[in-house]
Amino acid sequence: MNENTLWALLITLFAGLATGIGSLIGFFAKKTNTRFLSFSLGLSAGVMVYISFMEMLHSARIDLAELFGSGRKGDAITALLFFGGMIIAGIIDRLIPDAENPHELHNVEEMNGDDNQNHNHSTRKLRHAGIFSAIALAIHNFPEGIATFMTSYTDIGAGIAIAVAVAIHNIPEGIAVSVPIYHATGSRKRAFWYSFFSGFAEPVGAIVAWLILLPFITPALVSCIMAAVAGIMIYIAFDELLPATHYYGENHIALYGVFIGMAIMAASLIIL
Repeated sequence: MNENTLWALLITLFAGLATGIGSLIGFFAKKTNTRFLSFSLGLSAGVMVYISFMEMLHSARIDLAELFGSGRKGDAITALLFFGGMIIAGIIDRLIPDAENPHELHNVEEMNGDDNQNHNHSTRKLRHAGIFSAIALAIHNFPEGIATFMTSYTDIGAGIAIAVAVAIHNIPEGIAVSVPIYHATGSRKRAFWYSFFSGFAEPVGAIVAWLILLPFITPALVSCIMAAVAGIMIYIAFDELLPATHYYGENHIALYGVFIGMAIMAASLIIL
């Protein structure tokens, strides 16, 4: 294992374990800090959008144009891969019912109500929903792990930026998994561990990328992956992160986060 591989695995592990932060919020907090979560979601969206368009898609377009010897052909392949990435992300999202989808957000307050409410619902159904929420989060995190690893392997700076953005948006997902598990079992501890371990799908995706994709790495494949990952990131930003801020009702705070996230990425790309 070379140094690039080790760093890419560690960066992806960091992104996945951030789900545990959401789990901890659900475990200890008494009230949801909606301003913090909205700003964080906006910041994550800003980072993803800026780096996708200004770094990943731009670099892929230039490299593919050079590889195929035709600007128009390279542009067409880049566009197809970009929208292909969005379609893949959309298909994964559509395969998971809304009730089990970890992007259907929850508040910590839902874990602080009357414990007797557990008896007013079907425990079996709630446990089923909680387990499927954990599985759904794992399914979402798996391709993100592949994308984060491959990006980090080829460009550590871009990989770190994506990992931070992914980690931030994993925080409310951790809460989303914790809430139904808590109401099904009445145990905050069990809710924490279900949520925490569901984030391990991220490094599992990285390991799959390392063992299966890495031997086939070529400049053309790297550029194709970058274009597709850009599409996945844009889908996540516009379908999951920004709409989620409406749930918390702090739209302006989220918008400030978007601006700051973009500004941070612009500055980092200029400096680096």
